[in-house]
Amino acid sequence: MARRNSNGLTDKWQVFADTYLADPELNATKAYKAAYPKSSQRTAEVNAAELLRNTEVAKYIEKAQKARSERTQIDADYVLKRLADIDSMEVGEILRDDMTVKPLAEWPRVWRQSISSIDISESVLKGTESAEETLAVLKKLKWPDKTKILELMGKHVGVSAFSENVKHSGEIEVREIRRTIVETGKTS
Repeated sequence: MARRNSNGLTDKWQVFADTYLADPELNATKAYKAAYPKSSQRTAEVNAAELLRNTEVAKYIEKAQKARSERTQIDADYVLKRLADIDSMEVGEILRDDMTVKPLAEWPRVWRQSISSIDISESVLKGTESAEETLAVLKKLKWPDKTKILELMGKHVGVSAFSENVKHSGEIEVREIRRTIVETGKTS
């Protein structure tokens, strides 16, 4: 049996878990291939799923994720709050009534944090002999995809806006079926 470290993991399990945690997409198959590079794609897919169910590996990953969440102060509530802030952005917050853009310092923080790209054109204006002035003109502004933001919010487990939840209740009496099988030896 392979030796286990202080986390209760073998060296390969440790590589798997750490690689899994480092991957922003949490891709278990890639993590498995990092720990077991000679494995086939199919083997990696099957065994990665098994390793995620391994008690020691699952406990280590859960503990590491919790520690990271506490360290970074980023959890599901934070993510949903940020998505809601981005969803509530409106262009009127950065424009004046005459449709000119307010100075950046006057933009709400969510705008300054969430803009995907800005295209600015600069022109040099001739002034007096001793000075020239540069005029910067905002040509294009790309803000976050509101549909994608709503989709991400809707997919959150607590929101479940896009899932069809079907709840079942009641009991199924299995004793009668079992008794019939025992008495007759037939399932139907």
